[in-house]
Amino acid sequence: MDLIKFVEEKEAQNELPSFRAGDTVSVHYRITEGSKERTQVYQGVVIQLNSTGANKTFTVRKVSNSVGVERIFPVNSPAIVKVEVNSRGAVRRSKLYYLRQLTGRKARIKEKR
Repeated sequence: MDLIKFVEEKEAQNELPSFRAGDTVSVHYRITEGSKERTQVYQGVVIQLNSTGANKTFTVRKVSNSVGVERIFPVNSPAIVKVEVNSRGAVRRSKLYYLRQLTGRKARIKEKR
């Protein structure tokens, strides 16, 4: 069992800042299209952190053209260039699924001071 944990720690080389559910983040994600490569910024609210170790993921939700869009990012993905924490949210839950039903000002998250 220790050997599995050792291999997972070796794979986990992507250093990200600490963030939690409710924080607004900007994820700089590398996209390759054929031979071209570019960096795309995906900005939104973290609604969940999932799993531990090498399989850890986080889900970011944003509203684009009045349509909610969620994207799941693996923490150890080599395609993630960097993650910037724009603001800290004051929430009392670890999974913010209730944001899916809210729209407009009700979907706002208070900023932690």
